[in-house]
Amino acid sequence: MLAVLLLPGALRAFLPALIGRSALAMGGLALLLAVQDSTGSYTQAGFATAVFGIANVIAAPWRARAVDRFGQRTALTTMASSQAAGFIALALITATDGVAAIWFLVLSAVVGLTAPPLGAAMRMVWASLTTAGDQRTKAFSVDAICEDLLYVVGPVIITAVIVATSPNIGLWVTATAVFLGTAAMTSSASSRALRGTGRSGVRGDRPLRQPGFVRVLIVLLGAGGVLGVAEIAAPAVAAQHDAVAASGWLLAAFSGGSALGGFLYGQLNLKTGAGKRLFALCISMGLAAVVVSQLDALGLFAAGIALVGLFLTPSLITGYVIADAIVPETSQTEASTWINTSLNLGASLASAAAGIIIDRSGAWLALLLVGVIALACASAVPFTQLRKIEPHPDHTPDCCEQG
Repeated sequence: MLAVLLLPGALRAFLPALIGRSALAMGGLALLLAVQDSTGSYTQAGFATAVFGIANVIAAPWRARAVDRFGQRTALTTMASSQAAGFIALALITATDGVAAIWFLVLSAVVGLTAPPLGAAMRMVWASLTTAGDQRTKAFSVDAICEDLLYVVGPVIITAVIVATSPNIGLWVTATAVFLGTAAMTSSASSRALRGTGRSGVRGDRPLRQPGFVRVLIVLLGAGGVLGVAEIAAPAVAAQHDAVAASGWLLAAFSGGSALGGFLYGQLNLKTGAGKRLFALCISMGLAAVVVSQLDALGLFAAGIALVGLFLTPSLITGYVIADAIVPETSQTEASTWINTSLNLGASLASAAAGIIIDRSGAWLALLLVGVIALACASAVPFTQLRKIEPHPDHTPDCCEQG
């Protein structure tokens, strides 16, 4: 699977993209701690973080559309420069006394709105470097696993920086990561080659207008729901067993299961079509959540939550493969972004609902309900529209064959 990293131009774009993408993994925590340190209020810090997250999600499809239209170098560097400037402005005002609270919210919105879609952009680079089928699935698997690891390592790194220095230095580090990472990625030959259409996308090319694409998003909405509930249920179960310290280990088990699933999925040479794969993965994830809802012992719950996570990254990878296959090239950055947006929206909605359910009835009911919902969403898989995505013959070109 790692052989895709040896393709000409792959590492030159991929490593800087990871640095740039680490800004999102670090930015939320850096923002929270900096605003709280400046204002002394977790309420204001929480509002600022929420504005950052909401602005990021709302603007995601439009940012991706800009990349498809203007090309990676122009669009991504403009966004990265704007986001870096926003983080720096936040660092400056958090170090200043007497700043009106509204400015924290305004600048939080700026850094959310301007976040460059480096993940989606990098997947377009992978698509340009690989052949459709097994090789591209392996590339998307490597990408997804590394992104998972970023969200494990990123908060640890930024916390260490903040503890050693100050919260506003954390914002400076985040700004540096997104600016330098994006600049280095977009200066690579494989990224520069993706110049964009130079025009507004044709309405018929838009991802949401492609037959079956919205139904794929509904399926992944259910998978995102399982993710959102798992992240709330794990600490709740730990607290129920008077083992709050185990919360981190339970979440690590879930993330570890997800990363392992992505690794194993990338190793397989699958013969089934993408629609059948997506259906099987999301059905398995829903059933696993239902089973875990009935587990009481902490050790069994840890193993079960890892099993639930096992299907998450493969579901996301399959979504990327489908988007790559059914959406016209002029809108593929936007399509890839919609895959992430659907998963994140499902997670956000489920997290909000899970808190209420867990307080009233316990984590078991939240897991049971979201498992059933995921099973229902899996039935939306558009098998007819996805039949054209057939498994490709076993042929992985040698790296020297890629131009």
